[in-house]
Amino acid sequence: MTGTTEVLVANAAAVLVLLVATWVVSLAIRNASIVDIVWGIGFVLVAWTTFLLADGSRTRKLTLAVLVTVWGLRLAVHLAWRNIGKGEDFRYRAMRKKHDHRFPLKSLYTVFLTQALLMWVVSLPVQLAMVPALPRHLGVLAIAGLALWVVGLFFETVGDLQLARFKADPATSGTVMDKGLWRYTRHPNYFGDFAVWWGIFLVAAETGTGRFGVIGPIVMSVLLMKVSGVGMLERTIGKRRRGYDDYVTRTSTFFPRPPKGGPANSTQ
Repeated sequence: MTGTTEVLVANAAAVLVLLVATWVVSLAIRNASIVDIVWGIGFVLVAWTTFLLADGSRTRKLTLAVLVTVWGLRLAVHLAWRNIGKGEDFRYRAMRKKHDHRFPLKSLYTVFLTQALLMWVVSLPVQLAMVPALPRHLGVLAIAGLALWVVGLFFETVGDLQLARFKADPATSGTVMDKGLWRYTRHPNYFGDFAVWWGIFLVAAETGTGRFGVIGPIVMSVLLMKVSGVGMLERTIGKRRRGYDDYVTRTSTFFPRPPKGGPANSTQ
């Protein structure tokens, strides 16, 4: 019988191997941006490693594994489509320039090993909820979690597609995307990730140990709203998109709500 400790240790080893291997590849191709694509894949690896090792309710294990897989693979495919062939992301180029010959080692622990740790922590509700045998079936809380997960996946998938179509139009270059879901929140894709992981937590929280995984969605929320998501983007986007200050005054930063002042005035 595989217990919680064994599951946590096995997943820590799995994400460590995955991210170190990704780091080695990034050195060979001189592009650290591949870590962004591997981010979603890492969660899928954790979900199915836990599924195979843990002895919990098969219904809950399969539900959580599928939810994480759909989210993780969608994100990985989207980022691969968006990034491959475009060169290294400006964040890693700036780090490479700053640290020069020290960049390989610096990137190992500040980028790759840090992301391995974050994967492990954020996925704690998935890991912890697959171990208990009870309850065997999904209850009201899990159904609410599934509904929230669907909302989140809708926001990030539709939001990404709308933004990709907007950026592909030369006529919108340098302007603000304020249509579709982007009328209601300046970051529908990040809000979608937020809703997905709180939904996953609710499915996990029906188990005794799964509730202790609340640190996972909390960490994801902080990352999305304060660190690598909204916080980082909002510091620079106003300089690159004309009309962004006006967009800020009428549109919610994160949680969707109707725009202030009625329908948005297009800046395109």
